[in-house]
Amino acid sequence: MNPRRAATTQSWNPAAGGIGSDLQVHSERRGASHALARAVSLHLDGKPAEALNELYSALERGEKDGEIYSSLGHIHFQLGQYNEAASSYWKLIQLEPAHRTASFNLAVCLEKLGRWEEAIERFRRALEADPARSEAHLGIGICHLQLGRLEAALEAFDQCLNQKPSQEAALFGKAVTLQLAGRFDEAGTLYRRILQRNPQAEDCLVNLIAIEMARKDPARVRESAEQLLAVRPQSQAALEGLAASALASGDLEAAARYCARLVEVAPDHFEGWFNLGVAHQKAGRLEEAGRAYEQAVRIRADSPQALVNLGIVRQEQGELAEARAAYEKALRLDPEQAAAQWNLALVLEQSEEHAAAESLYAKLLEGNPKWDEARFRLGYSRLQRGDFRGSAEAFEICLKNRPGWHEARLNLGIAHWRAGDTAAARRCFEQVLAAQPDSADALRGLAALALEEEDHAAALAAHRRLIELGERSPELLYNTGLLCQKQGLMEEAARHYREALAMQPDFAEALLNLGHALQSLGGEEEARSCWRKALEVKPELAHGYFEAVGR
Repeated sequence: MNPRRAATTQSWNPAAGGIGSDLQVHSERRGASHALARAVSLHLDGKPAEALNELYSALERGEKDGEIYSSLGHIHFQLGQYNEAASSYWKLIQLEPAHRTASFNLAVCLEKLGRWEEAIERFRRALEADPARSEAHLGIGICHLQLGRLEAALEAFDQCLNQKPSQEAALFGKAVTLQLAGRFDEAGTLYRRILQRNPQAEDCLVNLIAIEMARKDPARVRESAEQLLAVRPQSQAALEGLAASALASGDLEAAARYCARLVEVAPDHFEGWFNLGVAHQKAGRLEEAGRAYEQAVRIRADSPQALVNLGIVRQEQGELAEARAAYEKALRLDPEQAAAQWNLALVLEQSEEHAAAESLYAKLLEGNPKWDEARFRLGYSRLQRGDFRGSAEAFEICLKNRPGWHEARLNLGIAHWRAGDTAAARRCFEQVLAAQPDSADALRGLAALALEEEDHAAALAAHRRLIELGERSPELLYNTGLLCQKQGLMEEAARHYREALAMQPDFAEALLNLGHALQSLGGEEEARSCWRKALEVKPELAHGYFEAVGR
């Protein structure tokens, strides 16, 4: 939020000497034009255009009275016709170089036209004519402020305040200058000084909100915003401040409420819709967040961040096609947008487009070689598409950067295993297990290696440990039963089969092998009952009925 400056310029009026000011004095001037009197009358009747016509007609008749030019300047200024007003005051200066107010009024017109350098020169001329004119110092300060000359602006505002210490416009201009210079404490003090005398000074409150937002002080932001809202209940700046304060404080409900009010007041307020989306998203209201982000994108279709946030919401909702479309639009706007590349790569992973995902991760690493998470995903994508050596290389770099990264070491073990290097795979799994004795993933890896090498005792030990850790899926219990059976541990095998069947009653293979275990234990009748149930579930098992246990 940038500081508001408008209040320093909105109160300008040409100095006394034009139509409507000092009418009695003007009417008594010797040689006053009858046209001027008629123009005054028309102006008082609310007919400025007719008054202008009367004055221009007088000039055409050769009446070169300076009062006519002064009056023309005044009326044109009132009508917002600053070029014409400036022209009139310039002609007045040419006619009467020592005119008391002409240079000042010309300076005001030039300031309105944004002709800052020319305005500064004319304000200085006005000070030469009248050194006590504090408003000229004010005008010089405003022009320097507009030109970004903060030190010169401060000097001019101070000169004005030396003459009129309570001049509100000068105090405000100085406060804005200090704010732009990053001198927030001094600026805040001046804004509060103005507010003590004028609690309705909205621009001061707006700028105080901006200062406290820059200082990341949500409590002070809320205080100033509530004060502004009391002055103007529909104030956008107040609602923006309250929403920002609520977001910073983690009060998502209040943030959503203020953002909703903000977009009611200003339906095309991009930040309002965007932050409404953020509040809903953080609160887990994904549908509402998506709708808010869609409005933000409608207002500002060139915002990569709004598209990225919309994509994240759609991704969390499982709408991968919509998420992908949002990320791709963001990347068309900004091909280097890292968040869009990252999230698009995750979507491609979920869609099992691992080669495309790998390409994006590689691009991210070109820009940021130290992004460990991107390198981890690169290794995972390579692992999924069968590039085991490339995968191992990526995970080794991850571990070089973060030696304690157990997930990377597990995946390195899997890459080695699938590449045929079982010794390296075992080392990885054992290292993880040494660091994390309860690592179910490392135990599964060791169990798989043991099974592959037909080391049934080691495989059984790993399976038993998994069960101790609370891993009790039907498949794990069944496989543990098989290993017990191979070791001749029929009672333990039967127990594991029963536990598997308690979780999955139609597990035909468990029924079949429970029957074999019971038969070995002398439970012939119960064994036959198990076989019958197995055949009911899976008739094709009849082909192996007389074969050895363990398949």
